[in-house]
Amino acid sequence: MTSTEAPPAETAPPPTPPVRGAATRKRLVPYWLLLPGVLWLLVFFALPMVYQASTSVQTGSLEEGFRVTWHLRTYADALRDYYPQFVRSLLYAGTATLLCLLLGYPLAYLIAFKAGRWRNPLLVLVIAPFFTSFLIRTLAWKTILADDGTVVALLDTLHVLDVTGWLGWTEGDRVLATPMAVVCGLTYNFLPFMILPLYTSLERIDGRLHEAAGDLYAKPWTVFRKVTFPLSMPGVVSGTLLTFIPASGDYVNAELLGSTDTKMVGSVIQTQFLRVLDYPTAAALSFILMAVVLVMVTVYIRRAGTEDLV
Repeated sequence: MTSTEAPPAETAPPPTPPVRGAATRKRLVPYWLLLPGVLWLLVFFALPMVYQASTSVQTGSLEEGFRVTWHLRTYADALRDYYPQFVRSLLYAGTATLLCLLLGYPLAYLIAFKAGRWRNPLLVLVIAPFFTSFLIRTLAWKTILADDGTVVALLDTLHVLDVTGWLGWTEGDRVLATPMAVVCGLTYNFLPFMILPLYTSLERIDGRLHEAAGDLYAKPWTVFRKVTFPLSMPGVVSGTLLTFIPASGDYVNAELLGSTDTKMVGSVIQTQFLRVLDYPTAAALSFILMAVVLVMVTVYIRRAGTEDLV
């Protein structure tokens, strides 16, 4: 080779073909991670729903056996016979949800912005009722609202029972076995479900927004109305849903704190399933309640103007 000749150019190695098996496995990883949850929903949610839907259109008896006859009149009969319990359930659940919001929002605000080093102990106190059985917590209210107890005596002294009696929520000087007792039980048992989402939503708010509103000479009420409450709407929506949905189907509080005149639809479903053994009617009542709550929740979320739930 002479000095004027250029050295031969080095040829680049051919590109390595991608390993398709590894890439495919990588794409499938999220689906494999979702598989246990999907199977859980199918086995413990979807299949029971299908079974209950089938039961709701059956006819027969426990002795003769039930068979699918597509008897849709069961829905109309269940709604006609038990519509007072449906209305009562929605009324009690709505009242308890409103009370939880009125009680829970100030407490969540206090924990999020004013508690300081007491934040964690206060959060523990909020979830402390979960350390005890739901049944025990409800039975405790029978002692709290006893006719000869301090609470009833105080309410009578303050003439609160006169107002609640006029509204039909109590009877004379008695609180137990009245709508007020059922609503008190619902409010107490589901209050943590309101406080925790509210706290989470409020805790996310940047404190500099409050400072900026103050720099613009906004009064505290204006800051709350224009800044704090709108930004906490995801927590409000989440808390009200987590309170209203289980409260509307609850039957423990109505059974232990109420009477025959305060039965909720959950009590009727439990009686139809376990005592009367009328499975089609019980299944139809369950689906009617689910449909009513689903429609109300959908309308509520659309009216609330937020889908960013916490």
